[in-house]
Amino acid sequence: MMDTAVADDVGTGCAGRRDGVSAGGSVTRAAKAPSRALPALFTGYPQNGRPAYDEMFDRAGTARSAYRALMHALAPATPADLQARADALGRAFVDQGITFQLSGQERPFPLDLVPRVITAAEWAKLERGIVQRVLALEHFLADVYGEMQIIRDGVVPKRLVTSCAHFLREAAGIVPPNGVRIHVAGVDLIRDEDGTFRVLEDNLRCPSGVSYVMENRRTMARVFPDLFATYRVRPVGDYATHLLRALRNAAATNESDPTVVVLTPGVHNSAYFEHSLLARQMGVELVEGRDMLCRDNLVYMRTTQGERRVHVIYRRIDDEFLDPVHFRHDSVLGVAGLLNAARAGNVVIANAVGNGAGDDKLVYTYVPTMIEYYLGEKPLLPNVRTYRCWEADDRAYVLQHLSELVLKPVEGSGGYGILFGPVASAKELAAAKRAVRTDPRGWIAQPVVQLSTVPTKIGDQLAPRHVDLRPFAVNDGNSVFVLPGGLTRVALPEGSLVVNSSQGGGSKDTWVLASRGAVDRELGEAAVSRSLPVRPASEHGPEPTAGQQQQQQQQVG
Repeated sequence: MMDTAVADDVGTGCAGRRDGVSAGGSVTRAAKAPSRALPALFTGYPQNGRPAYDEMFDRAGTARSAYRALMHALAPATPADLQARADALGRAFVDQGITFQLSGQERPFPLDLVPRVITAAEWAKLERGIVQRVLALEHFLADVYGEMQIIRDGVVPKRLVTSCAHFLREAAGIVPPNGVRIHVAGVDLIRDEDGTFRVLEDNLRCPSGVSYVMENRRTMARVFPDLFATYRVRPVGDYATHLLRALRNAAATNESDPTVVVLTPGVHNSAYFEHSLLARQMGVELVEGRDMLCRDNLVYMRTTQGERRVHVIYRRIDDEFLDPVHFRHDSVLGVAGLLNAARAGNVVIANAVGNGAGDDKLVYTYVPTMIEYYLGEKPLLPNVRTYRCWEADDRAYVLQHLSELVLKPVEGSGGYGILFGPVASAKELAAAKRAVRTDPRGWIAQPVVQLSTVPTKIGDQLAPRHVDLRPFAVNDGNSVFVLPGGLTRVALPEGSLVVNSSQGGGSKDTWVLASRGAVDRELGEAAVSRSLPVRPASEHGPEPTAGQQQQQQQQVG
């Protein structure tokens, strides 16, 4: 969701989806006058009357301790220096093929040169809250596709689950060997006007964007090596190691050396770069549906040396395209019979089929209740205040105050279909009210949240721009690893709360500072990464085929 911050595009690659709009609203405090002059680069950086929480400067205009060294490091730079560095960042991304599609054209993903800094104490709290949330959602998915005890106990209504478009009865009764359904999660966070981190939405299907996290760091280290001498920043380069461990652990217990593959929709998918990067770093094969077959409830991969058994599939394809036997019969992206093989326990699909029942935007409002029910704990990370339009009292409030709220479709993604009440026309508001009355289950509403801001290069100066954060969690069945940092998305147009790349958003490198005395070192990626051939990207033909269109249809999330 996002904001009114809307979230993501970059983020998915699954065929997964996701959107984002934020909400939350709070009272703006009167700002104090700046206590000191800011460096020339920050000339024009507003110090008074800012409704949003600025992560570099407090309301008195003083740099926060975590950003102080960064501000001093940037202060001597001239506009020409910054532009030269920004151009170097752009060239590096183009050279590496790190792009996204906008209006049918491939463009380099905008990386801002000012990193976002998160202190060790702040991250420790976020990490605990993300782990707690992932564990509770694991329990929920196992429950709703099993005994449905949470429904029997009256904690959540049955129709919450059964009316969810992504609750798939075909997945009922499928039990993963190690019990993990959420192998990878992306939890979208925003920071409200008071500086409190809140969960905006959960992404449990095919969360995307981690490739930008790793490549942002690598590119920043090349272009700004001097900045890294100022901070002890926790590394992000070991993500593939943790992901491979989780995927191998997911295989049946009698498989000592399971074969893992990454299943991609193909080169025409906007997240293909991420699919190929992860396969390469894990040292596993990158495959398309046509490269595999099912026989006798076993999955095989076609190779130049004959058929090879596959035990774990890290899929980046939406459920509906995954198996034409059970879902879309016209799909050319999946593998016929795959779900039957999973039910027989002969292959593991990561993330599990049907996980969308856990990241539905209405289900999101019940996650704090799930945490208390399954874990017996209080939520460590609060949700954004959300109105459930299917409940009479909330619906009445939303219809009366729609001009003050953000209205989101429960099944929407990529920021599309969202109505921002404060800027909507009378005609748009009237149409939205009719839609809510017609399908109350299909909508939620949230107060507008002024997302926190971070200095961002705009022209020849640094100016505040709104950001969100998507940390990535990997569950290997024994513990949940949260990659220190995550994808910070930034809304580049002035005043915009929309962080989607498709709507003018960019990204920032996210620096999580190491705690005092911590030892920073990358894990031994070389031990698990070996050079395997990766399918070369074919030339795009003048007209997309049906298969190419399905690749592009995979939602971003």
